[in-house]
Amino acid sequence: VPVLHVPARALDALSRGRPHQGVCLEAAPLPFRSLRDAQEPELGHGESGDPMNLGALLRAAYFLGVDRVVATHSNSCPLTPIVSKASAGAMEVFDVYSTDDLQGFLKAKSAEGWEVVGTVSRPEDVEGVPVISCSEFQWDKPLIVVLGSEGEGLSLETQLQCQQMLAIPPGRALHPGIDSLNVSVAAGILLHSICSQKRRHGD
Repeated sequence: VPVLHVPARALDALSRGRPHQGVCLEAAPLPFRSLRDAQEPELGHGESGDPMNLGALLRAAYFLGVDRVVATHSNSCPLTPIVSKASAGAMEVFDVYSTDDLQGFLKAKSAEGWEVVGTVSRPEDVEGVPVISCSEFQWDKPLIVVLGSEGEGLSLETQLQCQQMLAIPPGRALHPGIDSLNVSVAAGILLHSICSQKRRHGD
């Protein structure tokens, strides 16, 4: 790879003012992969429109042993350099798929015997879909975890595709307005709770 030494202001321009630690690499854009090209996923999740959150989520998913990540075109940001940096390089070695039809994807997987679980920030029943603590969840079949966008969460239509909803129980009585977690932090907690079962059972 050719190395070019340039003034710091040139790096600032290349990174559009974001931190670069004195190094920039010019690379081709990295597109989402098509689900049509995928092997059967073992665990997937999507939606985050914030590149920092998406990058952090990819980093956690890769670290914890998630097999596939599926994002939605409409609610996810593209795989940008900001996402790559926030993922600490995980985006470069971890395939990220996208779908135009999240509902169709979830319906098809559910019909194939997969369990679809959603996430909620507060442990309240959702239109008859049971809500349990993530620590109580038992993983015993192929699983898809659906993460909602920060603030809005999952749409009602998506929630109704889920067999269960998982919540992270808080460790104290929460002040109004500080009653939820950053989506990438929540993803890390949830995925660790689930993926640690895989290690315990030796699957």
